[in-house]
Amino acid sequence: MTDYARELRRLVGTRPLLLPRTSAVLVDEAWRLLLLDRADGSGWCLPGGLMEPGESFEETARREVREEVGVELGELTLLDVFSGAEYYYRFPHGDEIYTVTAAYLARVRSDAVLDVDPREAREARFFDIDDVPEDVLATERPIIARYAAHLKSSRPAGE
Repeated sequence: MTDYARELRRLVGTRPLLLPRTSAVLVDEAWRLLLLDRADGSGWCLPGGLMEPGESFEETARREVREEVGVELGELTLLDVFSGAEYYYRFPHGDEIYTVTAAYLARVRSDAVLDVDPREAREARFFDIDDVPEDVLATERPIIARYAAHLKSSRPAGE
């Protein structure tokens, strides 16, 4: 949680907040998707997180990926922006949020050294799009589905 979100929480308690965030759809040379097994045990997710005041969505994506898995991102391509009722999330400790999520696609090498922050995740692993774990967070599913559609329509033949 960002310092900004913590300040808001002190004011509003656990009531739902509307917050901007990013998700980073990181894929390797084989177009496999990097997912994190969240440290709180709530399931698998894409790297990403909440925006700090003054940050752009791109800056948020880069910061969150650097903090969560220790990777510096190169080129980012906006995959889409996601919002609505399905972007409601209740944290295990009771805080509630609705997010407006900018999802960015970026390539990383499969042999990149992932320095997983244990406060964020228990594990980081690449998955084939057809083998994504069942316990992916509901708020990530539409983003992963959009990536799968993008992959199907844009991946060069034979890859």
